[in-house]
Amino acid sequence: MLEGIYVERVLMHPTIRPYPQQPQETSGVTLGSEAIYRYALEESDYPTLTIADYLFDGEMDFIPPGHYELALSDEWDFFILLQSKKPVALIPVVKVEEDESEKDRLADPQNKKRIKKEEKQRKKINEKRAKVGMPPDKEDIFMEASIEYVEDGHYYRIKYVRGTIKAWGVIKR
Repeated sequence: MLEGIYVERVLMHPTIRPYPQQPQETSGVTLGSEAIYRYALEESDYPTLTIADYLFDGEMDFIPPGHYELALSDEWDFFILLQSKKPVALIPVVKVEEDESEKDRLADPQNKKRIKKEEKQRKKINEKRAKVGMPPDKEDIFMEASIEYVEDGHYYRIKYVRGTIKAWGVIKR
């Protein structure tokens, strides 16, 4: 008898309900309202180069180990090594290639239609993201940067790939 009265009292209490009210938020926080979404830094437009050891040049200047952004100049003459958006070094480019097959694929009429459809969907999604304060969604571009030491010539070779462009640079030791 005591249990029946107790359960009835608890269920009739205004702040305790047996079923959740509508609408429900799974975590209690609406998507995009957390600080990690609103105030996060945008992703970089450049590939990240990880340098594991100190890089010395002929004058004994060095680049310390760390994570750097690798940007290709507009004329494709040199790389700019950036750390926290500040230039650290200029690296000469020795070879540049542009993938022609990718250009042909992008020029295909059926592919243009698919790209236009995706852009339309992305525009709708970005409007919804803007309403909740999230940054717009951008198209992903394949980016890669790597460094290796070549013992034959005593230099570091840097490989850069971003979209359809591949480039190689060198740092003489």
